[in-house]
Amino acid sequence: MKATARAHPIQGLVKYHGIREEELRVPCHDSISVSTAPSVTVTTVEFDPAFDEDVYVVDGDPLSGNGADRLDTVVDHVRERAGIDAPVRLESENSFPSNVGLGSSSSGFAAASMALVEAAGLDLTLPEISTIARRGSTSAARAVTGGFSDLRAGMNDEDCRSHRMETSLEDDLRIVIGLVPAYKETQQAHEEAEASHMFQGRLAHVHGQLADMRDAIRSGDFDRTFALAEHDTLSLAATTMTGPAGWVYWKPETLAIFEAVRELREDGVPVYFSTDTGATVYVNTTVGYVDRVEETVFDQGVETMTWEVGGPSEVLDESDALF
Repeated sequence: MKATARAHPIQGLVKYHGIREEELRVPCHDSISVSTAPSVTVTTVEFDPAFDEDVYVVDGDPLSGNGADRLDTVVDHVRERAGIDAPVRLESENSFPSNVGLGSSSSGFAAASMALVEAAGLDLTLPEISTIARRGSTSAARAVTGGFSDLRAGMNDEDCRSHRMETSLEDDLRIVIGLVPAYKETQQAHEEAEASHMFQGRLAHVHGQLADMRDAIRSGDFDRTFALAEHDTLSLAATTMTGPAGWVYWKPETLAIFEAVRELREDGVPVYFSTDTGATVYVNTTVGYVDRVEETVFDQGVETMTWEVGGPSEVLDESDALF
């Protein structure tokens, strides 16, 4: 009863803030994202009656606090579905920085859910596994199905699950990361956004944004897709920044990248910025322009990485186990 899995994190395109139902982590509205590679989380789990208790280790450190509580919810759900009660050992490693706005919770809970399901002997589809991952992190549901994925905001596991979208955008998309380290806590951002006087305005607006995004992705329209993602970045930030604490996640380097992207676009380059909850910037462009875009982002005084579209979560060979 041991298995290893990996998952790619996600970049939100139409992002979400606000949790309608906390236990199942059902969001207030639908959301769409794209998985990013080669960034990856690898997780090994083992159920064994000989273990004294559940043990969770992430990047060499014991997991505690809210993260451990949310993982308990996922583990307990898998145990209940599989009809087992053995304690579990879980170890996870990220190939990229965490808690800086790069979606580490999405890949973390997606990889954990894939490994848990495999180790427990459950035979489930990726959309079904996405409902398990969602209990740890709503965005993790989309990391399970990978590529461009769409999570609907139903009130149960039949409706609130992720599905991969067919599109011609995957091969040509390149994502330049402008890394701006600044620790953030996404769970608190959800609470801040819901308390904003602008949150209801976002809920009224986002359904049209979602319809436009689905159409743009399916038609393979790069400029329309990522112009919408850029707009959604500003919309989401408006709700977070106008919550009770007035949080501003962006740093001077974040704004410098925004300006540099707009200048490139004025010069004819197909390029658009996006952020999730944090100061780090995703800069979306195409293969033919990626070198120029990467150089421009680097010139803003930040570390850069260039990523592409990642696939779905998957189970790995025994030889890839972390323990």
